[in-house]
Amino acid sequence: MELERYKALLCAIDTGSLTSAAEKLGYTPSGISRMMAALEEETGFPLLIRGREGVLPTPDCQRMLPAIRELLFCGESCQQLAAQIRGLEIGTVVVGTAYSAYYVWLSNLISQFRWEYPQIQIQIRSGYSTGLLAMMMERQLDLCIISKREGDYDWLPLQEDPMVAWIPENHPLAELDAVPIRVFAREPYIDTYPGVDVDNARFFRQCKVNPNIQFSTMDSYATYSMVEAGLGISMNNRLNGQDWKGGVKILPLDPAKTIEIGIASPKDSAPAARRFTDFIRGYLEKQA
Repeated sequence: MELERYKALLCAIDTGSLTSAAEKLGYTPSGISRMMAALEEETGFPLLIRGREGVLPTPDCQRMLPAIRELLFCGESCQQLAAQIRGLEIGTVVVGTAYSAYYVWLSNLISQFRWEYPQIQIQIRSGYSTGLLAMMMERQLDLCIISKREGDYDWLPLQEDPMVAWIPENHPLAELDAVPIRVFAREPYIDTYPGVDVDNARFFRQCKVNPNIQFSTMDSYATYSMVEAGLGISMNNRLNGQDWKGGVKILPLDPAKTIEIGIASPKDSAPAARRFTDFIRGYLEKQA
């Protein structure tokens, strides 16, 4: 089996286009098409549904994706290990973070790491905790900064972070010392990441509260801006928005809820990812 063909297949699926995959990987469109044809001949069934709007994986291909990602992970790990034996440190580490507040911290760490390991590339992805963890377990990420979730993985704690209420500064609730969780059932609520397993949704389920959702966004800053405009109230992790300046009162909740945030990594990380994780661990030990 040709690993480059499988890498091209995943790239075509991720970008939704054979042409985009060709541009990203440095092939011609006809070259990518020939690779896909050879791969389909090798597997014995169609892998892509081709249409005017691009390509999609077939159901049979969907069944193979976890194994393909595992195959490419093992191939990359072998290359990195062989380079280490030759005295080189190479590879690409893809890091996910559920919290934009960690961008600066991560960037500074990456800058220091690159001085020691200039041939290891670091990429950053964003998302929400449950989704990022799923991507990591599917070999799409090497490690991720998330709030702790169920699962079998290595965990490096970073901080305890409280859940807070975001209230327009001229709202009557802004005068409270803490916002009762039951208030979210009646006040217009602005939901961030609707319908997915984020920290605020988990807390509502725990308290058996159905928030009065009137608006939704896929970005915490958009939610913050809508609260500032007086469209409703919201809930978020304290570190999201703690440095934003606007007409939003940030208040504790009643009952209080604290979230453990840390770095999740697979128990069988690739060499480059393990090197970066060890670097972070050493950095944290020095800061303690």
